[in-house]
Amino acid sequence: MKGRRMSVEAREARQPWILLSPALGAVLFLLIIPLMFIVVYSFWLRSAMGADTVGFYLDNWQKALSDRFYREILLNTLKIAAITTVICGLMGYPAAYFIARSRGNKMILLLLLMLPFWISYIIRTMSWINILGTSGALNTLLMTLGIINEPMQMLYNEATVILGLVHFLLPFMVLNVYVSLEGIDTNLEDAANSLGATRWEAFTQVTLPLSLPGLAAGGLLCFVLGAGTYITPVILGGPTDAMFANLVYEAIITQLNWPLGSALSLLLLAVLGVLVAIYNRYLGMAQLAKGLG
Repeated sequence: MKGRRMSVEAREARQPWILLSPALGAVLFLLIIPLMFIVVYSFWLRSAMGADTVGFYLDNWQKALSDRFYREILLNTLKIAAITTVICGLMGYPAAYFIARSRGNKMILLLLLMLPFWISYIIRTMSWINILGTSGALNTLLMTLGIINEPMQMLYNEATVILGLVHFLLPFMVLNVYVSLEGIDTNLEDAANSLGATRWEAFTQVTLPLSLPGLAAGGLLCFVLGAGTYITPVILGGPTDAMFANLVYEAIITQLNWPLGSALSLLLLAVLGVLVAIYNRYLGMAQLAKGLG
């Protein structure tokens, strides 16, 4: 009898792992194993003849860490990601607050917010060429109104890269802040008002502090996705507006230098991983999971 009870307990203990095995297998084959290959590749060496030399060489890492060119591109990438995140926060919080506090039309507003996800990211990014190009809608409008005499060059600079990233990442910020605001009891604001606080004081002292985890989750998501983007700077940026992901593409696809490209990609992964680890240490991943779910 005791042995049968232990068998049942052992079977119940294994059941969660059996249910998780498909997901764990997908993570293993789609994430862990490719990442291990990239780590191994980063220590190989690209010879002058164009062949990869198998071994344990630190040349790629030394170049990635010591070359001023890569360091400047990395810092510029983090700067663009930070500016994009701040803009998304400033624009996304009021939108999320409006949706969370609206009555009767939340589903319609959320549906409108989700619409961009149904359109290809590349198509959405390229649409800015039709808006800001020399023959685009904005230049045509300004010339029709007589404000300018000839088309202005609005594309292929850092500002348009940030604009494209904000366009891409803003819904992620709004969703995370919205989920956080939805979890706040509105009676808390009413209680603060009944105690003599103004609506602004109730917001800054009650609602805003309680919604900061959602704002931080949206900020982390926008920063990581912005720093790792490739399409936006290629389509909207100029020759001097390359981001770090573009260097990885250049090394692997154009130069066929897989070892160097692997080292560069791992360097970016390490920098962003430190940021994610800091976020997880102080806030945890629960809020981020709510926003994505």
